[in-house]
Amino acid sequence: MAVLGLAIGSFLNVVIYRVPLGLSINSPGSACPQCKHPVRWFDNVPVLSWLALQGRCRDCRAPISGRYPLVEAGTAALFALLGVRFGWSWLLPVMAVLIAGCVALALIDLDIGRLPFIITVPGLPVVAALLALAGTQDGWHPARVALLSMLAWVGLFAVLHFGTGGRGMGLGDVMLAPTLGLALGWLGWGASLLGLFGGFAAGAVIGLLLIAFSGATRKTAIPFGPFMVIGAALGLFFGNHLWHAYQSHRGMG
Repeated sequence: MAVLGLAIGSFLNVVIYRVPLGLSINSPGSACPQCKHPVRWFDNVPVLSWLALQGRCRDCRAPISGRYPLVEAGTAALFALLGVRFGWSWLLPVMAVLIAGCVALALIDLDIGRLPFIITVPGLPVVAALLALAGTQDGWHPARVALLSMLAWVGLFAVLHFGTGGRGMGLGDVMLAPTLGLALGWLGWGASLLGLFGGFAAGAVIGLLLIAFSGATRKTAIPFGPFMVIGAALGLFFGNHLWHAYQSHRGMG
């Protein structure tokens, strides 16, 4: 899974760069943005090529952002954690697709302040289809909670968007909400609720830090997509453990 994550991370770098510019993610091949020279295949090995080139283009020596190997290594780490979390189960490809999309969306939102519909809109049917495949193999018992979770996520984000005229939440966040709600809800209420409120908690903490240390104000626009992704990751990896611990404590009380 880690090796697969490296390859997916390399592809996500292309998505993150090209989608906001309206460029094809299939062609042409990767090239240096400065000198336009095509990247050789041996300079396209995730992480290792960046290290070998010392973070510079082989031809014009223009600097290559350190974010490229970080995205590749980070995706590899997340995919490895997914392997530990789900093993070789039918949920593994579902969550791998979800995590890959979330990594791309979080960084695009940081770059341009919006979540592109070209990723968020097809995300829901793709995840739903993969969950349906998992359901045919493992049973449909998680479906009820998943659907209720999706409705809860959509309802909350829709209220925050339409109730504030778009000032409280972007439409891209509303479009991402059902995919996260459905996928996390399939894992249970623990994953869904921690994912939902963990995102808002992360946003609140970062917002307070920005106000305290960077001169931001309460009216400063901050992309919320990355916090949705942070919350989703927390819910995916820790939600059910915390939910079961809470239920056990309640039972003992």
